Amino acid sequence: MPKMKSRRGAKKRFKVTSSGKIKSRRAYRSHILTTKSTKRKRNLRKGAYLHKADEARAHQMISE
Repeated sequence: MPKMKSRRGAKKRFKVTSSGKIKSRRAYRSHILTTKSTKRKRNLRKGAYLHKADEARAHQMISE
């Protein structure tokens, strides 16, 4: 039986913390930055944790 492959895109985007939470990059930071305030852009630099509802799906994609 062949091994299951993990989703390589998900593997690069998500990191699992020691407590089991999934850390990711924030959205809305890629383009049209001139209309966004400096404060907003600064806060978008910080990492974010995935919502509880999406956590199981991300775990499955990472560890398939």
